[in-house]
Amino acid sequence: MSSFVAPVLVGGLVLSVRRLLWLCLVVAACMAGAILGAGVLMLRLGSLAVVALTAAIMLWNARSRSNLGVAGTRGESMLIDLRDRLLSQGELPQLPRGWYAEAVMRSAGGASFAGDFMVSAMLPTSSRLEVAVVDVSGKGLGAGTRALLLSGAFGGLIGSVAPKDFLPAANAYLMRQEWGEGFATAVYLVLDLRTGEFEIRTAGHPPAVQLHAGSGRWVVQHSEGPVLGLIANAEFSVARGRVQPGDALLLYTDGLVETPQRDIALGIDKLVGEAERLATRGFDHGATRLVDRIASQNDDRALVLLHRLVRG
Repeated sequence: MSSFVAPVLVGGLVLSVRRLLWLCLVVAACMAGAILGAGVLMLRLGSLAVVALTAAIMLWNARSRSNLGVAGTRGESMLIDLRDRLLSQGELPQLPRGWYAEAVMRSAGGASFAGDFMVSAMLPTSSRLEVAVVDVSGKGLGAGTRALLLSGAFGGLIGSVAPKDFLPAANAYLMRQEWGEGFATAVYLVLDLRTGEFEIRTAGHPPAVQLHAGSGRWVVQHSEGPVLGLIANAEFSVARGRVQPGDALLLYTDGLVETPQRDIALGIDKLVGEAERLATRGFDHGATRLVDRIASQNDDRALVLLHRLVRG
């Protein structure tokens, strides 16, 4: 009798709810025929219970998939494809000689989807690099689904609008969504890779920090702006500077610097303290080392490291 579990299990993975229901009826008829043919003495209630429970689970699973409007395992394939696209957008473009860049994103609890993401753009005919690191409100699946939507929207904006218009356009997009609590913070960098001049704008986000190789000091690049999605027609100030040979820039989310027991200012000091080791030990894989040392496992976190080599 337990052999009837196999067709129900396979059907639950590949069939729609209606076809799976017909399969269950056919299996029930075959089981009744087997019982009648073998006699009541051969009846095993445990086997019947296993088949019935498997059928109920598979029907529930098929009903859940039907809400997506896809059959079989295509729903899982779609989620995997969306996750891979989100990760691919977090990859920095190939920078010219003389620059080193690294981006690291980790999700809370090792989940596949995170509320932190990054988008970047650099036209082949231009030396201007644009990078935006975004932190979506909330945690878990809710933040991950909003991050998937916003990463596509922000990826279309970056590199397509003037730098001064990127955050206002992103804010206007979020305002149109009317998500209630679905706001986001962001830090946005525009860097000229030939001269090293940069502009940084933030929207309710922790400030970027810069290493001045000449003095060996890390400096916080302060800029102000409200959280995205809360205030219409918001304005964002800009912090300007230059990355000299040997200098470095860090863009990060609050998962690296803020915890319930620690103020964000102390978290930034700790990040800077850990980053000082990079100046002496080298910046190769520096972002990964920083995230491994100070990141909290209870929050999503992202870090972008840009370093201008002394010799190109």
